[in-house]
Amino acid sequence: MSSPIAFSARARAHLKTIDLHLARGGRPVLTGVDLTVSPGDRLGVVGENGRGKTTLLQVLAGTLVPDSGTVHRAGSIGVAGQEIPIALDRTVGDLIDVELAQVRAVLAAFEEASQALVEERPGAEQAYATALEAADSLDAWDADRRVDLSLAALSAVDDRSRLLGDLSVGQRYRIRLACLLGAGHDLLLLDEPTNHLDADGLEYLTAELRAHPSGVVLVSHDRALLADVVTTVLDLDPTSDGRPRFYGGGYAGYREGKNAERARWENTYRDQESERQRLAQDLSAAQNRLSTGWRPEKGTGKHTRATRAPSLVRAVHRRQEELEAHVVDVPKPPARFQFPCLEAPQGVTLLRADEVTVRGRFDTPQSVHLRAGDRLVITGPNGAGKSSLLSALAGTLTPDTGSVQRKRGARVGLLAQESPVPSRRRAFEVYDAVVGRLISSGELDETAVIGLTQLGLLPSGTAHKPVAELSVGQQRRLDLAMLLAARPQVMLLDEPTNHLSMTLVEELTQALATTGAAVVMATHDRQLLRDTADWPRLSL
Repeated sequence: MSSPIAFSARARAHLKTIDLHLARGGRPVLTGVDLTVSPGDRLGVVGENGRGKTTLLQVLAGTLVPDSGTVHRAGSIGVAGQEIPIALDRTVGDLIDVELAQVRAVLAAFEEASQALVEERPGAEQAYATALEAADSLDAWDADRRVDLSLAALSAVDDRSRLLGDLSVGQRYRIRLACLLGAGHDLLLLDEPTNHLDADGLEYLTAELRAHPSGVVLVSHDRALLADVVTTVLDLDPTSDGRPRFYGGGYAGYREGKNAERARWENTYRDQESERQRLAQDLSAAQNRLSTGWRPEKGTGKHTRATRAPSLVRAVHRRQEELEAHVVDVPKPPARFQFPCLEAPQGVTLLRADEVTVRGRFDTPQSVHLRAGDRLVITGPNGAGKSSLLSALAGTLTPDTGSVQRKRGARVGLLAQESPVPSRRRAFEVYDAVVGRLISSGELDETAVIGLTQLGLLPSGTAHKPVAELSVGQQRRLDLAMLLAARPQVMLLDEPTNHLSMTLVEELTQALATTGAAVVMATHDRQLLRDTADWPRLSL
């Protein structure tokens, strides 16, 4: 969506914020954000779900006013939020016109200035020069052709008479993205632009953003896109002092800097906690000496008891003062993901599928044999049947031909691509109910139970919220927690990185590489595919 900002400023274009603060529901969302984005800058904005990434884009675009701080904007801004800006009863052509409103306005101003020049109105020459400069800076006459090229490259619908309501969410998003790439804006604000793009679309978007002369602010969990595109990263995740962090050197610099920052935070917190414990022990020891000091050995004179008491009292007071003066001013770091130990019996087939097909999903027979520690990545375009094959392996979908067998007692878990419809029950209640059923059915021994917060996926405060109030990413974390609670010996993962933060995805990837369970995974995540390049592939 084009923002209502004056004509192109090109070299002078910029976005600048100074000490932005914004809270919602009494909870700080943005705290002290200072940033500057100029043409050629490609800023990646990262952070866990609910950390304020989309909120920051809205503030930058001018659709949301911060509680304090200032925002300076110069130049035309194109915004790709997670919502389409017009009603679904409008057409593809209407959406293109809305997205190219800036270009249309520039061309209309040029036509008016041209007519004024013909009619020799006062000031017409200056008005014409200004309008021509604005149109040239946007290359406005070529915008529709550029949009058509982008529509084709993104495999987007280009029939301008089609109703938006007849298209999928992904198809609508591709149209809007093609418009933004073709409009020639000075600055682009993109919120999760890789959603619903296939491999060709991802390649095109990456190349366009790398070559785009505009300043770009990119909110994304797509590690491959960030690695290929961004020059600087703004991390909105919690820090030791509560303020966001900037990392230069692109995505690689961000990863290195964040890991170092996290290590310093944990070390400082651990050192302060250790010192406080030492002071507490010193105080306890002094209090013990004070208590026993009033009761010296039999035969000790009154004078000795009287002179010893004041020094012991002073020692206790001194230790109390030292303890009170030692403030642990570094907050406790967020919990890390704790992947449980998953073991499976060696040398036996845990799960086997022989020549299975599912009509209308995948018609070519597929066979899969899994033992402990086996790895498999299932690849293929949308609609090739990856999810259906995983469901058949999990036993939630009956194949039309072939057979699926599992070893007696083998625990098989499926992480589906989408979370179930959220309930009003609190997250820990949903988790505990799953664990309870596993115990009562004999599938899980009580000694193997893991508490929800022990996994490091949801903090206690979030675990006590109704599932319906959790973000999509938090619901996805709950799904993963319930899968791991069952201690599966075969893990079936359908797009496991969907909606998860980059930090968690990296931790999960490392854990999957070393777990004793068999792992089968279907994914389009380019970085995950790179990280699992040595895993066997099954292409549908």
